[in-house]
Amino acid sequence: MSEDLFVKICGITSEADALLSISFGADAIGFIFAPSARQISVQMAADIVKRLPPEILTVGVFRDEAPQRVVEAVQLAGLRAAQLHGHESAQETAWVRARLPMVIKVFPAGDPTISRFEEFGADFLMVDGPNPGAGKVFDWKLAEGVVDPTRLIVSGGLRPDNVAEAVAHLRPAGVDVDSGVESSPGRKDPMRLRDFIVNARAAEVEVEGRDPLESGPTDEEPYDWRDR
Repeated sequence: MSEDLFVKICGITSEADALLSISFGADAIGFIFAPSARQISVQMAADIVKRLPPEILTVGVFRDEAPQRVVEAVQLAGLRAAQLHGHESAQETAWVRARLPMVIKVFPAGDPTISRFEEFGADFLMVDGPNPGAGKVFDWKLAEGVVDPTRLIVSGGLRPDNVAEAVAHLRPAGVDVDSGVESSPGRKDPMRLRDFIVNARAAEVEVEGRDPLESGPTDEEPYDWRDR
């Protein structure tokens, strides 16, 4: 992942929503394989991934799944990372990481196990609400200093109207959103999606004190999700 703020749009269930997210500037797309209103099959995720630009990080989300199954699903779907959202042990997480390019380990805010994060061997630590995946905001003070900010991803109840505050407060490596940009479970709302990404990027520029023009258009043509 780059040094710029990393934006992950999770709970993708359709090719249209995946491409729309990318057109607005998302860096990563998450597919939920755990029981959820947004759960999709490995085959469906594989079909969507084939249509995505190669630089996009594609992530499979699992909860208390057998490590062997996690690795198998990620490989079958052609994904680049696994996100472990349950009570996976340090040994199970490390086993998965030894077989995949990247692992994101999720912990509820305030979980004392976070102090042992290095034992898990994961690349990034995601802090979520008390009930991970429920889309509830937590006290961001609970995520202060839990890990090097360059390895911290913040989730849990983020929306277009509060993501800038989260970025300013924690200065994380990335932010993750699901229900906060939806019109209904599993369907992304274009306006909310765009506003979330715009507000997150604007907060990053303000925090770093950079000239907004430095983050403006480049000579490269933007990815157009309509170019199919």
